[in-house]
Amino acid sequence: MRACRYWWVAVFTFASLVGSTAQLSVADTAITLVVRDYQVVPNVTYHIASRTELKLDIYQPREPKGPTPVVMLIHGEGWVEGSKEGSVLGVFPYLQMGFSVVNVEYRLGRVSLAPAAVEDCLCALHWIGRNAAKYNFDLNKVIVTGGSAGGHLALTTGMIPDSAGLANECASDDDDGWKGPWTSPTPKVAAIINWFGITDVWGMLQGPNIRSYAVSWFGSQPGQEALAMRVSPLTYVRPGLPPILTIHGDADSLVPYSDAVRLHEALTKAAVRNQLLTIPGGKHSNFPADESLKAAETVRAFLASVGVTPAK
Repeated sequence: MRACRYWWVAVFTFASLVGSTAQLSVADTAITLVVRDYQVVPNVTYHIASRTELKLDIYQPREPKGPTPVVMLIHGEGWVEGSKEGSVLGVFPYLQMGFSVVNVEYRLGRVSLAPAAVEDCLCALHWIGRNAAKYNFDLNKVIVTGGSAGGHLALTTGMIPDSAGLANECASDDDDGWKGPWTSPTPKVAAIINWFGITDVWGMLQGPNIRSYAVSWFGSQPGQEALAMRVSPLTYVRPGLPPILTIHGDADSLVPYSDAVRLHEALTKAAVRNQLLTIPGGKHSNFPADESLKAAETVRAFLASVGVTPAK
């Protein structure tokens, strides 16, 4: 499975950042402003599991005027491949909108089978809550986004409650010195941007939509149906969830478009604010240029409509 490359962000970022200059090209001007105005804190360890140090990168304004909204970006490629570096271009639209970006890695299937990736992303959200003061994060404006498997993980990160127990591994990280009683620092997610994410994991393990990447992520461990339900976003649909925008091509052969439709219908029935943007003829990422730009505008309008970013 290919990760969403977010190639449209270059056009979008350049158009937004360019100032008036006669000497520099559009690309040169944009790059100069990015280098001047933003900083990167790379490879911060946010959790240790399966003898693996899990890292994240922070992209943020050099001189913020106050606490910044923050987006947690999660890469895709079927829970079994990919890297945070592979989705780095996805940070640019959010930087331009005034966000800090936390770009996270998680345990792939070859390191640890399901539900490890879900647990790791929940721990990354905990890390954001614990480190808000240090990195000037506005915890009232935390959003989660990702494409494909990253879309699935964005949904589970924003939808799974602490009571599900999938964030239990984070508890000792949160409790400095194990002083107890433990209080979860998890911030309430303000919005989820789901790019063609899996919503019915069990459907990927059997039946007409079975996919090799999902089979690999689960391996031969027992109780697969129950575990698949435990990590499926559809399981956690209920009133009170954060607003959710789903973007999905109706010709996607890797993640069925029906996953997006079912999620949209379930959220609507539960009175959860949500929107489904269908890309006509869209396959798995790499949408046509006009549809990519339409999707970018939809993301910006959606975030403004729910109060995460200023309206134009």
